[in-house]
Amino acid sequence: MGWWTIDHTHEPNASSWVEGADGHPEFPVQNLPFGLFSNGFAAPRVGVAIGGFVFDLAGAARAGLFPDLPWLEDVAEERLNELLAMGEHARVALRHALFALLTDSARAETASAFLLPVAEVELHLPCDVGNYTDFYAGIHHATRIGKLFRPDNPLTPNYKHVPIGYHGRASSVVLSGTNIVRPQGQLPGTDGPRFGPSERLDLELELGVWIGPGNDLGHPVPIAEAHEQIAGFCLLNDWSARDVQAWEYQPLGPFLAKSFATSVSAWIVTPEALAPFRGPAFPRAAGEPRPLPYLRDEADERHGGLRLTLGVWLQTRAMREAGLPEVRLSGGSSEALYWTVQQMVAHHTVGGCNLRPGDLFGTGTISGEAQGSEGSLLELTEGGQKPVALPNGEERRFLLDGDRLRISARAQAPGFAAIGFGECVGEIIG
Repeated sequence: MGWWTIDHTHEPNASSWVEGADGHPEFPVQNLPFGLFSNGFAAPRVGVAIGGFVFDLAGAARAGLFPDLPWLEDVAEERLNELLAMGEHARVALRHALFALLTDSARAETASAFLLPVAEVELHLPCDVGNYTDFYAGIHHATRIGKLFRPDNPLTPNYKHVPIGYHGRASSVVLSGTNIVRPQGQLPGTDGPRFGPSERLDLELELGVWIGPGNDLGHPVPIAEAHEQIAGFCLLNDWSARDVQAWEYQPLGPFLAKSFATSVSAWIVTPEALAPFRGPAFPRAAGEPRPLPYLRDEADERHGGLRLTLGVWLQTRAMREAGLPEVRLSGGSSEALYWTVQQMVAHHTVGGCNLRPGDLFGTGTISGEAQGSEGSLLELTEGGQKPVALPNGEERRFLLDGDRLRISARAQAPGFAAIGFGECVGEIIG
């Protein structure tokens, strides 16, 4: 068996006794993502999304519903770090136990006591985020951004040799729904820098990657074992102040332009749930450099990619006041990631860096090659030169106060139940 293995939990005709779970657009029984919630408890606890409900995993474990998983009660309280640290085998065992419980109508009366409508609970940031690293693996995004500054040679010489990334600010990782305060900083001007609120505030459509067991300092993770470190995925919006970034990024890269907020969705979708939506890594064209040996693995080349469809949605303040719905700005596919998540793990640790349970990666902005698949306004507007026309007559070059951004993702494949990630939302306030 491999980490891309499909088993009985992916059966498309599997039916759950939970009302509304069958055919749910995001959280059918084939998904079972983990999150952190509270409902009047002294502390948050671990739950599982199923249909329009949250299943109280901690409460069910204490009540003895998982007798074959005696460790569960000790890792289902306050945060998900400890559960993610248990690793792949524990996660698979828990998935199988949950699937059995939620599809067995004979156990519905007992287990239904631990279901709470999602509208009646408060969701929390799932992990204590000790470290956050943002990569730059979306090749079409990198190419478009590069063309704005280097039309004849958009990609830097190292791009196709090394997964590029930077260490972000973990303290400002926030849960979906948190308002985003417009950042201030030094902005470039004709007579030198000036200080003020960012005038070129942007989004970045990304996937988030949650780290599992971690590795010891000085012990790199081999590419063939990198999948063991990946505990799950979420949506991630790496908000960016493009004018601050333009002034500060040389010579050491992003700083205040990225540190003010990074939004993530609430649910951690496991690698096991995504097994049917695996595919080959990004194809390297003839003449492109082959990854160095520490980044090369046959299984990763065959199964390391993900086939997810992502979207960006905008609702302005004027649209809300007029009762108008959000509009789709753009959307792309995760197949546009030039480097796999496993390669990111292997590269991140190759120098001896230690990862810890609950660490967070961003994949980098995911954009497609075609027009309309851009993952940022910087690309959509060609650096702010061509504003996006909205149906109500408004235009956007960059984000204004009152703009509400939502990003989404959906996994679909013939012969399997489609699953989703929930939403990643943020509204800009002054």
